[in-house]
Amino acid sequence: MMQFELKDEYIELFKLIKVLDLVDSGAQAKMIVADGYVERNGEVELRKRAKIIKGDRLVIGGDVEVEVR
Repeated sequence: MMQFELKDEYIELFKLIKVLDLVDSGAQAKMIVADGYVERNGEVELRKRAKIIKGDRLVIGGDVEVEVR
């Protein structure tokens, strides 16, 4: 499980995926979200700009787990 230390109040989902270096571009991150490959706290998250806050748990692509701290 990866851990991401949040420095602000929130980070947009597609930006988090990009910052974690899971994709090469923001456009790829947006496609991953739009295609339903991201779960947030156990539910599929389709909003590219969803505000990810401390305490959120994400599963990206079925195998990358991220805890936001």
